[in-house]
Amino acid sequence: MKAQILYISHGGGPLPLLGDDHHRHMVAFLKTLSTSLVRPDAIVVVSAHWECAKPTVLSSAKPGLLYDYYGFPKQAYQIQYPAPGATNLAHEIASLLDGALLDEKRGFDHGMFIPLSLIYPDASIPTTQLSLLSSLSSLEHWKLGEALRPLLDQNILFIGSGFSFHNMRLFFQRDDEQNHAFQEFLIDACTTDLPVAQRKERLVGWEQVPYARYCHPREEHLLPLHVCCALAQKKAELVFDDEILMRRSLGFLWR
Repeated sequence: MKAQILYISHGGGPLPLLGDDHHRHMVAFLKTLSTSLVRPDAIVVVSAHWECAKPTVLSSAKPGLLYDYYGFPKQAYQIQYPAPGATNLAHEIASLLDGALLDEKRGFDHGMFIPLSLIYPDASIPTTQLSLLSSLSSLEHWKLGEALRPLLDQNILFIGSGFSFHNMRLFFQRDDEQNHAFQEFLIDACTTDLPVAQRKERLVGWEQVPYARYCHPREEHLLPLHVCCALAQKKAELVFDDEILMRRSLGFLWR
């Protein structure tokens, strides 16, 4: 496998770039992450902040940015990340997915440009985004990852950009055993040497795990992990395990 696959918790809106102290561990991790990666020829981001009825791939050659957050200081809407689009790769991805669409107008959302501003601040690597499915089906997202496997022999960095804990009402509150229990489930499901079928069963059935809906009332920030695991089909390395917004959050890497 030449490709590298990364699942990260991308933090709260633009706060990682605004000096927010509750993101200091995440920022430090992402700023040094590139030193442990092979520099990719292209990047594919599956962001929690884009949902479509059918799999949709960003195909613009020069995507703009979507400031898809509100209520932040002026500088949050002046962030720039002028990465070129990966048009040819976008078409290749679409050819692998049944009923896939191409979107030439959409820009990069903050699930892309916030973490990549920290990982690769030069903004020179061609990048595209792949949407989640609005069904929010864990099985369908597993199948989405499986369908991308023909791309694994290319020097691509796939990024699942979400958040391993995402209950908006409970950020900025002291962490608790409910979250720790669910994070431990994710670590076990992703990093243990399991048969693919067993890993799939655990992750597709994530809702049955204690405190699953406590940690994810809505699953859009978890589903990029399903895409990553199905794409890799092997155990991950735990590369981040620390607090973001006062909640334990995780990052995984496959290479």
